[in-house]
Amino acid sequence: MLKVITIEGPTASGKSDFAFKLAKVLGTEIISADSRQVYKYLDIGTAKPDKQTLHEVKHHLISIITPDKRYSAGAFMADTQKIIVKLNELGKIPIICGGTMLYIQSLLNGLSKVPDVPEKIKQQTSDFMKCNSLNQCYEFVEKIDPKFAKKITKTDKQRISRAIEVWFAFNKPLTEFWDCCEPLLPLTACKILLTKDRNELYTIIGCRMQQMVKNGLTDEIQKIINMGYSAEDYGLNTVGYKEFLNYNFEIAVEKATQNTRNYAKRQLTWYRKQKFDLIVNENMSVNDRLVKEKINQFM
Repeated sequence: MLKVITIEGPTASGKSDFAFKLAKVLGTEIISADSRQVYKYLDIGTAKPDKQTLHEVKHHLISIITPDKRYSAGAFMADTQKIIVKLNELGKIPIICGGTMLYIQSLLNGLSKVPDVPEKIKQQTSDFMKCNSLNQCYEFVEKIDPKFAKKITKTDKQRISRAIEVWFAFNKPLTEFWDCCEPLLPLTACKILLTKDRNELYTIIGCRMQQMVKNGLTDEIQKIINMGYSAEDYGLNTVGYKEFLNYNFEIAVEKATQNTRNYAKRQLTWYRKQKFDLIVNENMSVNDRLVKEKINQFM
């Protein structure tokens, strides 16, 4: 069996720092399971590791595509499996770190391949979304695939579109294709969840957004726009970016903060339903006795 360690948790819970410190202790590498850190140029708003961190510990699947490209759970699985095999052959257990829940779930539990959607159905979906507001489209997804609707935000245009096109093409929910599937690799995972008090988490999110702005988030967004990318591109349809493209500065900061908190709330709800080998609270570190014991047992 190939081994992996997953570091999961809501946004701003300290996953990246914990994974970095654990990777240094174990002498291994990190695979990012963040659906937005895959995009080049989106650095500040996605809280990518800084250059020093990337220099000290190798990170995979960060800044690998441009903002106009689409990246999926299927693509993540394909890319990640290659890295897992390579690192295990080198005697290293990769650490998969990120809050994109579908990515890690798909890697560990499998993801059924949805048949190709005909171009005429994609056009039908596009026409449908042009004739309805994004909120109306999300409400439609709630009706046809409530299970999927709970996993996405009301403003996630890319995934809303995907759910609708699959429904139009096959008259069945996208999530039905996920049932009864097997992972492509024989994996065994040590699943670690980082958790914080919700109010504390919300405070951290607010402070982090303010810090991102101070670090030049709006300048970063303007540079990306100047490069020819737009709000319609997949990468910029991201919390922390799209708000600044649609509202004035003060409202954008407020909305970006609230949308991030809403996302964290959905993550917390998701994680409560999952099983983990170890739950790490704010008082624990990689040197904590329980953490060491669990990792040593897994090794």
